[in-house]
Amino acid sequence: MALKLLLHSCCAPCSSVCLERLTPEYEIFDYYYNPNITEMSEYEYRENELKRLIDEIPKVNPIHFVGGDFDPELFFNSVKGFEDCPERGDRCTICFKLRLMASAFKCKELGCDMFATTLTLSPLKDADLLNSIGEEVAKEVGVTYLPSNFKKKNGYLRSIELSREYNLYRQSYCGCVFSKRR
Repeated sequence: MALKLLLHSCCAPCSSVCLERLTPEYEIFDYYYNPNITEMSEYEYRENELKRLIDEIPKVNPIHFVGGDFDPELFFNSVKGFEDCPERGDRCTICFKLRLMASAFKCKELGCDMFATTLTLSPLKDADLLNSIGEEVAKEVGVTYLPSNFKKKNGYLRSIELSREYNLYRQSYCGCVFSKRR
């Protein structure tokens, strides 16, 4: 019987390679939770792309979609005062913690054995920072975090290949209005 892994997913392209690598070992609960995405149409489009990918990608073990709430107000309240920070700065760290904390709680709620995040796939995101935050919130909530760096072993390049194969929407920004204006 496979271990149960809650995978926080930011989008279908980043999830693609993570799902491909993780489904042989885990039953995956793919948690789409991204309050940083501030436009409802964008949020829903990315959510639907992830659902489609989960339906189409080959699976060794089951992959379940778990939807999070659309809650940009939570994001804006959390980053208040950090609006002018540069990308990859303190605002992003706050956002990572917000999403990973919610993932830790969802992991506990669903009775998963551990959780991880697709965010470590992006060449624009610091896997060491994300893993540090993941470990911190896991300890606070009383769950286990699976450290990862999905960009290793050409993970990002593989996600581009899978995006082409599944004709996935590849957005040009993380989802928050601040990254969109860069």
